[in-house]
Amino acid sequence: MQSLAAVVVAVTAHATEFHVTTSGLDTNSGTRATPLRTIQRAADLAQPGDIITVHAGTYREHINPPRGGQSASQRIVYQAAAGEKVEIKGSEVIKGWEKSQDDVWKAAIPNTFFGNFNPYSDLIHGDWFSPGNRKHHTGAVYLNGEALFEAATLDEVLKPRKTKTAAVDNPRWFATVDAAHTTIWARFKGVDPNKELVEINLRQTVFYPEKPGVNYLTVRGFVMRHAATQWAPPTARQIGLIGTHWSKGWIIEKNTISHSRCCGIALGKYGDEWDNRSDWKAEGYMETIHRALANGWNKDTVGSHLVRDNDISYCEQAGIVGSLGCSFSTITGNTIHDIYVQRLFGGVELAGIKFHGAVDVEISRNHIYRTDQGIWLDWMAQGARVSGNLLHDNLERDLFFEANHGPFLVDNNICLSPVSLWAWSEGGAFVHNLIAGSISTHANDERMTPFLKAHSTAIAGLRKIPGGDDRYYNNVFVAQGDLSPYDKAELPVTMSGNVFLRGAKPAKQESAALVKPEADPALRLLEKADGFHLEMNIDKSWSAAGTRLLVTTELLGKAVIPDLPYELSDGAPLRINTDYFRKNRHEANPTPGPFENPGAGPQTLKVW
Repeated sequence: MQSLAAVVVAVTAHATEFHVTTSGLDTNSGTRATPLRTIQRAADLAQPGDIITVHAGTYREHINPPRGGQSASQRIVYQAAAGEKVEIKGSEVIKGWEKSQDDVWKAAIPNTFFGNFNPYSDLIHGDWFSPGNRKHHTGAVYLNGEALFEAATLDEVLKPRKTKTAAVDNPRWFATVDAAHTTIWARFKGVDPNKELVEINLRQTVFYPEKPGVNYLTVRGFVMRHAATQWAPPTARQIGLIGTHWSKGWIIEKNTISHSRCCGIALGKYGDEWDNRSDWKAEGYMETIHRALANGWNKDTVGSHLVRDNDISYCEQAGIVGSLGCSFSTITGNTIHDIYVQRLFGGVELAGIKFHGAVDVEISRNHIYRTDQGIWLDWMAQGARVSGNLLHDNLERDLFFEANHGPFLVDNNICLSPVSLWAWSEGGAFVHNLIAGSISTHANDERMTPFLKAHSTAIAGLRKIPGGDDRYYNNVFVAQGDLSPYDKAELPVTMSGNVFLRGAKPAKQESAALVKPEADPALRLLEKADGFHLEMNIDKSWSAAGTRLLVTTELLGKAVIPDLPYELSDGAPLRINTDYFRKNRHEANPTPGPFENPGAGPQTLKVW
């Protein structure tokens, strides 16, 4: 019988590498000497085990991969050629602008240019979307790579208000669509748009399979920009600038992803006739879950993606979104910033990372800043782990856990925004974090929320969220960190080994709290040429006072409602024996906070 290793070698030996260049032809065979012109043509030809290598240049297309790989070891790889800048854009360049008045220019574009999808007549809409008494379109206008703001009326472009609010002063555009033309007016301050790079959205997405179940793809090393994406609530098909569309086993790595009208990366749901029909009701999402289970929401079919080392920015809803299709995935090493910058519309799906159904998801070692909410895990974050992330300068809060029964683990994070944590769940374990902002706990959520069988999507039962059943071990709280609302928690709470500085307050359940109201760690995050550095004045007594326990599965016990232990996604026991820097912890008496034995006095720690 032929060995598995021999089979793998044989498959690799017969794999084809297709090359794509801006000077190629789609009638070519795709070799290095006779490259293809479009990535889509290579996608049409590629079979499991094949590699598509794209060479330097700008490619304006939507890649709709018709098939995926057969397994994690026999995938289809899309990659930028090593050392070459490859841009894929959902936009097109527009010339022929005519001056209307002052800095306002006008372009009339035949509707035939847009084909079957015109972003300038496509309204943003959906469950939990708040338009703010005006219309918003999935189209956009970009001047030299920067997005202009959409105006609510033509007068806002022709007669701009003079205020101190950047959202009003920012150059704007407005469009009308009639039977024959799409006309765009835009204010270009002090420049001739015919002499600059002006682009408009044309495609809804850049890399997204139109059919679900396109598994085991790798997308690596591209710059991907400009997508006319629709609002992506948990109850509808979620399309990102790049998205997996209810598939399994993708690797999305080392890409630069920016300027999606709504979402950057979507690990989300398929679409059906029930999309956007929840009417803002939790019961509507429960029906979505039941239908998803009938449509293959399980570990064998959906999820298990790896999203790592990407830079994601300038998306107006979320950097990474995922309803149910994100389960069993790992999100690590990404920089997510400048999300929801224009703030022209609202809704309750705004975040750097917004997941529903984050079952056994790991979100680790990401840098998330200048977003609305940093990480928001909503419903069924059972088995999730949020570990070693740096969060700061987020508008609403760094971490939000909503409607979860646990168990979920939050360890070794640095939370520096004015609001650090909303724990509107139960069954959370918060361990060795630095929490510099305020905390909100929420009890008696009346929504019937599922809890699941261990490491599964199978529903084990439904319960309301009474509140409590949280654990806090070995954290450092500063200033507004106040755990006293847990004094009235309905379910038992365990707290030990925490440090409370500059007015932070423990709950009555805390055993051996170290409370230093006058102590100020003088936290300061600085951005330097080589990265982000945290200045911190450390008092040796914070770690010397008392003996703290190493946090393990045994110590944490079981989350009450699901009756399940805190453990790794493979069922192995948990030991928090390393810190933010992956440095080994002192197992007999670990240092509180994310840094193990960082020294005493003023310290400067490079944290990103």
